[in-house]
Amino acid sequence: MSSEGRPRMFAKPVEEGKEYELDIKEMSRRGEGIARIEGLVIFVPNTKPGDHVKVKIIRVANRFAQGEVVQ
Repeated sequence: MSSEGRPRMFAKPVEEGKEYELDIKEMSRRGEGIARIEGLVIFVPNTKPGDHVKVKIIRVANRFAQGEVVQ
């Protein structure tokens, strides 16, 4: 635990606002493409398995991140 008494957050392999090149490997139940960086799931709308895309991270949550394709 941290000195404030809260559980320590582990560093995420991505940061909001940064761009990453990703390979979409699978589809979510909602129809979004899924990629992973160091095991962290990244949901990317309007992509499909086999796509290689440049993605801007728009949200980082505890167990996943959301990104959008950069044109």
